[in-house]
Amino acid sequence: MSGDYDGPCTADVLLPRMYRELRRLAAAKLAQERGEPLSIQPTDLVHEAYMRLASGPSTPLWDHRGHFFAAAGEAMRRILVERARRRRRQKRGGGWERVGLSDCGHDPTGRTIDILTLDECLSRLESLSPRHAEVVKLRYFAGLSIDETAKALGVSSSTVDDDWAYARSWLKLELQGTRNASGC
Repeated sequence: MSGDYDGPCTADVLLPRMYRELRRLAAAKLAQERGEPLSIQPTDLVHEAYMRLASGPSTPLWDHRGHFFAAAGEAMRRILVERARRRRRQKRGGGWERVGLSDCGHDPTGRTIDILTLDECLSRLESLSPRHAEVVKLRYFAGLSIDETAKALGVSSSTVDDDWAYARSWLKLELQGTRNASGC
């Protein structure tokens, strides 16, 4: 990813520099969607995430691009989860929104999961191992590379690689258990 910057920056400084990358990331996440669409375009998702990042009583500063992309990825994840929950409520408990759990962009198995189920499993992982959950958020939702994730977390690339492998395996087992418990 291009567009590095030096020193702490605010969202209004970073967004113009990182806009294309954020839009590409949003488009990739929405393209993974299966079933009924969430009725949001990549540009709208980026703009809504920006509004969340830039609003509030104090404007946050990001130390490096990984830090910014982590916050943007988390904001996009929350927006997609909120939309999926809203759709489920509106459709009498129906309307599962499907997104692939992949190695940041493609799912070789072709399987899909419900974004709300993924969010529940990610919350359980976070309660057991916050760093593993953060690696998933940075890799899957923010689209960071292993090296960028390592920099954002302040750990080595090999640690992130190990954490990513563990988290994917843990989530796979957890998601299978969730599916089996629901009769799928």
